[in-house]
Amino acid sequence: MDSYRCTLCGYVYFPAIGDTDHGVKPGTAFDDLPETWKCPRCGAPKSRFKKV
Repeated sequence: MDSYRCTLCGYVYFPAIGDTDHGVKPGTAFDDLPETWKCPRCGAPKSRFKKV
């Protein structure tokens, strides 16, 4: 699974880790994140992320 970087703050979403603080389990692909998910560091929407 691909990782994605926030273009505003540089946070990287790693699917193997997920975002457990916001209810996203490890193993969740970026494309499977809900549209309401936002960058946990700066609050940017998914549309501000780019594949790395």
